[in-house]
Amino acid sequence: MVTVCKWGTHELVRVRIPADLSCSGRAKWKRMRIDACIAPIVRALQESGVNMRGSCCGHGKKWGEIELEDGRWLIIVSGGRGCDGA
Repeated sequence: MVTVCKWGTHELVRVRIPADLSCSGRAKWKRMRIDACIAPIVRALQESGVNMRGSCCGHGKKWGEIELEDGRWLIIVSGGRGCDGA
């Protein structure tokens, strides 16, 4: 069973945008809306210097995932508690 926050709940997190995803062609930092239930993980990774390409909590339809800039993926499997504590 996958339990995550309700779709549409976000937190602003300062994330690094890779050069190939940036309209300027250069890596940059930007505050982005991140799904609230994975925002603490995304924030911790960014603060630790782990660069990412994207993230999604799965919105209750699949497991969450974070794509790392080096090509690896982190899969987020809930222990049964979403953002609302359910």
